[in-house]
Amino acid sequence: MSDAPLKDAARRVQEAIEAAGFAFRVSEFPASTRTSEEAAAAIGCAVAQIAKSLIFRARDSGRAVLVMASGANRVDEKAVGRLLGEKLARADADFVRTKTGFAIGGVPPVGHREAPVAFIDADLMDMPEIWAAAGTPNAVFRLTPVALVALTDGQVAAIKKPA
Repeated sequence: MSDAPLKDAARRVQEAIEAAGFAFRVSEFPASTRTSEEAAAAIGCAVAQIAKSLIFRARDSGRAVLVMASGANRVDEKAVGRLLGEKLARADADFVRTKTGFAIGGVPPVGHREAPVAFIDADLMDMPEIWAAAGTPNAVFRLTPVALVALTDGQVAAIKKPA
């Protein structure tokens, strides 16, 4: 971890965390935390403890949909679509940046330009602590699953793609 001042995007995440009333600290690593595997290796935790942020586009309404999934799981997009009440479409890099203010590979669960509809993988709720992206491909923060629900106002659901 680095003790240098946070990059702008990571600082915005830290400010959003604090504005929500939490004391979680954003940490930046010299190694990439862009993928779940890279993040787990840098942090020294299990891949399942990484709360990966995936942004989808609601096909009809165009809303941003944030899915926070365990790093060990693939997302069942049809299940999320049923919960949402409309089909999901892939979000390209421009859509993600426009809606969230962050680039793919560092999208955090908080601090988005537009508040997304949020869904949280039920498997994350079994973890004592989890790690989420914090605005850059090298920044993360540690939190609890209950705090993730509070931060995102997310709906916890079984959204893991069956093996």
